[in-house]
Parts: sequence; structure tokens; C-alpha cells
Amino acid sequence: MNETLHSPDHHPYSLDEPHVEHPGYGTFIKVWAALVVLTFCLVGLSHVSQSYAVWGLLTLTPLKAGLVFYYFMHLKYEGSLFKIVILVTLGTLLIFFALLFSDVAFH
Repeated sequence: MNETLHSPDHHPYSLDEPHVEHPGYGTFIKVWAALVVLTFCLVGLSHVSQSYAVWGLLTLTPLKAGLVFYYFMHLKYEGSLFKIVILVTLGTLLIFFALLFSDVAFH
């Protein structure tokens, strides 16, 4: 039999990928606190005026989504090709939303 299959260092499901150090609980707590602060900012903007609430939603919500994608969904540790696919997809979605809003605004 093959000796490497029975060695204690061999893991049968290992993909031999480089080891990436994941963040500790402190990083996740800081990101969660930032998300809570951004949520309070959105609630505060909604009490000021509807215009501020819309601009706050258009700017702070993508920032919050980016934090969730980057840290909690571990996009930070993915390869560059996967990150590019995500960015192209989100860019395409943004273009469709812009076309939809321009059609509604000028129709």
C-alpha cells in the first residue's frame, strides 16, 4: 500500500491550498458594532427627512452589505477570480437598477 495515505500528516480531504489565517472573534465583534452604528445612522436619517433617508439608504446600505459579504461570508479569503465575478454581477445589477429608475423618472 501507499505509505503517504497512512501517514498521520495526510488528510484525505485536503485540497493543499495555502493556509489563510481567519480573523478572531474581536474582528467579528468590531464589524458587528460597525453594522449596528450604521443601522442607527439610517434610523436617525429617516427621522430627519425622507430625502436624507433615501440618500442614506443608497449610500450606507451597500456599505453594510459589503461588510457582511467581506467578513461574515468570508469573501475576503476567496480568490481574485471569484471577487471579480461578484463585482461584475453587482455592477450589472446596478446598471439595471439605474435603467429602471431612469425609465420610471422620465416616463
